[in-house]
Amino acid sequence: MSNLDRQPALSTCGGRGFVVAEPVRELLSPRRVVLGESSHEVRRLLPNLGRRMVGAWCFVDHYGPDDIADEPGMQIPPHPHAGLQTVSWLHEGEVLHRDSVGSLQTVRPRELGLMTSGRGISHSEESPRKHARYLHGAQLWVALPDAHRHVEPHFQHHAELPHVTAPGLTATVILGTLDTATSPGTAYTPIVGADLALAAGTETRLPLEPDFEYAVLSMSGEAHVDDVPVLPGSMLYLGCGRTELPLRATSDASLMLLGGEPFEEEIVMFWNWIGRSHEDIAQAREDWMNGSRFGEVKGYDGPPLPAPDLPPTHLKPRGRVR
Repeated sequence: MSNLDRQPALSTCGGRGFVVAEPVRELLSPRRVVLGESSHEVRRLLPNLGRRMVGAWCFVDHYGPDDIADEPGMQIPPHPHAGLQTVSWLHEGEVLHRDSVGSLQTVRPRELGLMTSGRGISHSEESPRKHARYLHGAQLWVALPDAHRHVEPHFQHHAELPHVTAPGLTATVILGTLDTATSPGTAYTPIVGADLALAAGTETRLPLEPDFEYAVLSMSGEAHVDDVPVLPGSMLYLGCGRTELPLRATSDASLMLLGGEPFEEEIVMFWNWIGRSHEDIAQAREDWMNGSRFGEVKGYDGPPLPAPDLPPTHLKPRGRVR
């Protein structure tokens, strides 16, 4: 799922000034966003009024569980991306991915769909015509560092991912490294993304990297993260400086752990693009509207999305969050 907001903000994110260098417990409430012309609603956790990035993670939407038994489900027309990676992660349902480099792939629960946009790609996302009753998942973006933001676009699908286990806990490593397990997905910065499945009554501690900053997104169930109850669709920002994370589940629960080295570069985000300046974004918009650079998605039944209007002024960098 992508940013279909027709009036998106132009945002400056990243930079060490945004990072909390010590352990904290900041509970982030989601912003509810209706996607495009549909009534499909997501809960947007990043970028957030109080927190713009977590490591290189710069965009997080949580959606569902939605009953789509009598509905077409996800139907997102072709649209562009540049300067980032998209991570599609499902707990229920299926999403058919098509892109302008020729990929055609159905992504299923707990399979990694990883699209590296690099210099530019376009894609569509849709529920298959015959689909499961429920759709539940998260869409996340990873900002590419300047040295890699113009790489050739490509798509990776990994049906099998490594796990870290402890009594009552199974952690599926989506991206980067957790403990001794490393995802096969290509990462361009020191990063981690993991799906944590906790059995009811579990109390455990998860090893962390003290140089990383972290956050935890609750997908389902009742869990406490460092003694803070985190409800489904909310996110707890944890700061840096942790070597372990206490977890406790009062019911079967599922969380997503997101972390990484703080992203030093300042980035500019607008719609589905990440650049380093207003000019980068303006050029991306022009290239999309004139049909160059982002290629063509073949096989989707419908026209591509037009780009929203770009604000006329340059952004000033923001100050520290804390």
